Amino acid sequence: MPLLSGIRVLDLSLQLPGPFCTMMMADYGADVIKVDEPEPRVRNPFATEDPGMGPLDRYLNRGKRSVTLNLKSAEGREIFRRMAATADVVVEGFRPGVVKRLGVEYETLSAANPGLVYCSISGYGQAGPMRDAAGHDVNYLSYAGVLGLSGRPGEPPALLPVQVGDVYGGSMMALSGILMALLSRQRTGKGAWIDISMTDGSVASLAIPASNFLGGGIPQERGALPLTGMLPCYDAYRCADGGYVSLGALEPWFWQRLVARLGRED
Repeated sequence: MPLLSGIRVLDLSLQLPGPFCTMMMADYGADVIKVDEPEPRVRNPFATEDPGMGPLDRYLNRGKRSVTLNLKSAEGREIFRRMAATADVVVEGFRPGVVKRLGVEYETLSAANPGLVYCSISGYGQAGPMRDAAGHDVNYLSYAGVLGLSGRPGEPPALLPVQVGDVYGGSMMALSGILMALLSRQRTGKGAWIDISMTDGSVASLAIPASNFLGGGIPQERGALPLTGMLPCYDAYRCADGGYVSLGALEPWFWQRLVARLGRED
């Protein structure tokens, strides 16, 4: 039996963080119901496919069911509330305050379903001076300090090809929080509201540089970290054919064996 069999999830989220989280839940057997808007939003303005039907949409929504509801209408809100009354999890990724204006916030839904686990994913969390600010992955990584450490010395910050803030700071943190809340519900019978800030989650990804600086007082500079080009044993090197080879020989015995094989023990 799949690990999350019997868990029903209502997915109100858009973009990448929420759908990636619920995709993983569906992969492990959860019954995920994606709540679509009457008019699907255009995820990529340069795409040629119909909104909601692009390659990324099909990837993120595999294994999910869907229903189209207009939450701005009284009928749509009432249908969603009835669905939430028997759901285990609700995931939403709107800016703070939107679900309250729609009447589908945690307080309203948990009154009818005290065991509901409700997860809100936003850029900067539900409280604080940045709560209403818009943003994307590059903004969260910048505020967290990740982008400032990415790249080579003396060069501009290097934009990452994967959405670390969205997926690590958002999707994975949300999944962890949801699963912990479901475990807690087994003991207490009560659900929880999980507040995920993708900026906070991105800060957590700085475990090595943050501990070196805060605990060891070691300055952290772009391109001068052990895993960003400071060490010759951990880097990517250009080859004669124009390609690259990656090297990860951090342990002394691996490095010694490598230079011996290359005849470059000097």
